[in-house]
Amino acid sequence: MLSGPLARPMIMFALPLIASGILQQSFNSVDVAVVGRFTGSHALAAVGSNGPVISLIVNMFIGLAVGVNVVIAKCIGQRNGAGVRAAVAATAQLGVAGGILLLAIGLLVSRPILELLGTPDEVLDQAVLYLRVYSLGMPFMVIYNFGAAVLRSVGDTRRPFYSLVVAGCVNVGLNFLLVAGFGMGVTGVAWGTVISNVVNAGIITVILVREKGDIHLDLRSIFVRPDFGQLGKIAGIGFPAGLQGTVFAFSNVFILSAINTFGADGAAGSATAINFEVYCYFVINAFGQTAVAFTGQNFGAGNMDRCRRVFHLSLLMSFVSAVVLNVGLVLFREQAIAIFTSDAGVVRFAAERMVTVLLFQGIACYYEMAGASMRGLGYSMTPALITIFGTCVLRLLWVWCFHGFNGEFTHLMMVYPVSWTLTDVAMFVAYIRINHRLKKTVCR
Repeated sequence: MLSGPLARPMIMFALPLIASGILQQSFNSVDVAVVGRFTGSHALAAVGSNGPVISLIVNMFIGLAVGVNVVIAKCIGQRNGAGVRAAVAATAQLGVAGGILLLAIGLLVSRPILELLGTPDEVLDQAVLYLRVYSLGMPFMVIYNFGAAVLRSVGDTRRPFYSLVVAGCVNVGLNFLLVAGFGMGVTGVAWGTVISNVVNAGIITVILVREKGDIHLDLRSIFVRPDFGQLGKIAGIGFPAGLQGTVFAFSNVFILSAINTFGADGAAGSATAINFEVYCYFVINAFGQTAVAFTGQNFGAGNMDRCRRVFHLSLLMSFVSAVVLNVGLVLFREQAIAIFTSDAGVVRFAAERMVTVLLFQGIACYYEMAGASMRGLGYSMTPALITIFGTCVLRLLWVWCFHGFNGEFTHLMMVYPVSWTLTDVAMFVAYIRINHRLKKTVCR
């Protein structure tokens, strides 16, 4: 990360992240596909409509994992072994406490939040059942994400990927066994995901416990007095990222309430299309995580020119990858949608969303890469506030004005490319100003 050519190491760092993101999303996508094929469109809507709700609940702790990555990477750049060990212990404590909190929230808010969103009556009970069972796996999901962040900070993206491969195979096998074999419906796919999350967390924990270097995890450190200094550093970077993700998810939940007005077909069609959007987002996000890790280490070592090169390369790689993938999916959208459902009403809504949203998702690359680079430089609140306003506040206003757009599904979906464009503009200004400020500081 700190010397030599950048392009190849960044690609090699990002590829396992892309594969990991795709596998992690596959947990939910397999759930949607299996219930859509073996149980019906109502079950598909029940499982798929939970995606934004789950994101709303877990995104704060996924954002905190960004703080783990940056803090440890910076300590490594400064050759501060004691700081790395203290951060790993703090990460373990935060992961366990956060996972328990998420479990409690998931069990308590399942029905109220789904009712508040106007989930169609014909799918409400199944949606609540799925979310309650799914919540049992949330502590293990948090443990995996925190453990993977520790490994990424030292440049290791392969072992978290291998862990997901194993867990993904478990998930797929259990889904078919419990749903197609035993007819358990949404309960079956939820339990398949819970068990796969347990396997995933177990593997990543064993990897860290067996490590010999500074990132070794001593399980006894979970029960000692917390290092509030390290927790504060992680929260200082991770909390704004988590807040951004939470508000971002809230805006999508708000959009879901408008989508639900189109009935079960609209909810199921949107849930189907979202699977492809999330796959493409993970490609973009992988290069964003790459930018965070490479920028964090190089900033810690004082290599500002290298930090700027990381940003430019990550932007180019993410944009090209997103455009190629998204255009391919839109061109073959009928075949892609057929994986999940053959219901004509559901297919129509899914195709509309893919053309309106997926085709333009590359626009999001700039604000994602600029935000990731700023977090690596220690500026986490600025990109969070910009994203909250640009992609969240605007979306809330758009949905509020939705009926003024004649209630057309395509008009509702246009909120995504419009909000991405405006966020890009604001992030461009912020990134230029922060780099100018840092350049003046170095010159002094």
